[in-house]
Amino acid sequence: MVETRTKQAADLMEQFAERTGLTERNADRRYLWTDAFAVCNFIALRRATKVARWGALASKLVERVHQVLGPHHDVEHPTAAGLRIGKKLPERRPNEPFDERLEWDRDGQYFHYLTKWIHALGQLARDTNQPKLSRWACELGETAHRAFVYDAGGGKKRMYWKMSIDLKRPLVPSMGQHDPLDGYVTYLATCSDLIVAIAEFAAMIEPRSLATADPLGIGGLLVDAYRLQQVIDHHGRGDRRMPDALLTAALVGLRAFEQQELRAPAQHRLAFRELGLALGLAACESLHGVVCERYLPLRKDIEGFWLDPANRANDTWREHEDINEVMLATCLVPDGFLREA
Repeated sequence: MVETRTKQAADLMEQFAERTGLTERNADRRYLWTDAFAVCNFIALRRATKVARWGALASKLVERVHQVLGPHHDVEHPTAAGLRIGKKLPERRPNEPFDERLEWDRDGQYFHYLTKWIHALGQLARDTNQPKLSRWACELGETAHRAFVYDAGGGKKRMYWKMSIDLKRPLVPSMGQHDPLDGYVTYLATCSDLIVAIAEFAAMIEPRSLATADPLGIGGLLVDAYRLQQVIDHHGRGDRRMPDALLTAALVGLRAFEQQELRAPAQHRLAFRELGLALGLAACESLHGVVCERYLPLRKDIEGFWLDPANRANDTWREHEDINEVMLATCLVPDGFLREA
C-alpha cells in the first residue's frame, strides 16, 4: 500500500505534469528551478511506488527543459550554452535602463538555477545509470563556471548573480550570498573533475557571512550541509569542517526566523520559501549530532499548514502554484532530491 505522504506527493506531481503540459505533445510552460525539483520528485515517486511511469516523466521533463529553455538545440550537448530561467518577460536589452522591480520578472540565466539543474541531472544519472546525463551536467557546470566567475583583481574571484541568455553580459553584477557555496557543493557531488572550479568556489565562501533569516536560504544551508556530509562520507571529498559551519550559520537564521510570525494569513506568506526551510529540516533529521534539533517540529508545522486546502485557496498561492506544489511534493518525498547515492 502506498503511504499517505507518497500519495499526496503523487497527486501534486500529477497535477503539475498536466497543468504545465508535460503530458501533452506541445509544452512550453517550463521554469528551470521548478523543473529541477520536479525531476527529483519523479525519481522519488518511482522509487517509492515502483511505477515506471514516474521515471519516464523525469526523462521526458529533462528533454522538454532542454528543448524549451536551451539557447540552442544541439541534442548531443543540450546544456553547453546554459539554460535560461523561463521568466515571462524578455531579458533586459543592452541599452535598457536597470529597473530592480522589473528585473525579478525578466529572463536570463541564474547560477543558482543552473546548479539545481546540474543536481537534477546528476540524480537522474545515478538513478538510471545513463552516462550522457552526467556528461550534460558537467558540460553545464563548465559553462556556468566560465560565464559567472570573473577575476575581481588582487587574485580574487567573484561571481555575477544574473547573466544574459547568451552569457555575454551580466544583468545583475552583484554576487549571490550562497552562490559560491551552491557551486562548491554541487560540483563536488556531481562534477568532481572540475577541480579548478571547485577550488575557486571554495575560496569565495565566507562562512561568517552565510547566515540569513530568509527561510529558503536557511533551508538551503541545511540541505547543503547534508549533501556535503554525504559526499565526505561516501567519497572522501570536501572540507570536513564545512558541514558544521553551515549548520552554525543555519542556526543563526533559525533563531531569527522563529521570531517571525508563522501565524500570518496564508495570503501574506510565500509557501515555496517556507517549504524550502521544511526541506532543509528534512535533511537536518538525517544529520547526526545536529545542532538545530529543537527546530525540527517546524517541518511538520509548515507542511501541515500548506497541505490544508483552505490555505491554498488564495491568489498568493495560485500566483506561484507550480513552484509551490512542486516544493510541497519535495517535502513529502525528499529522497529524490536529498539522497546523493
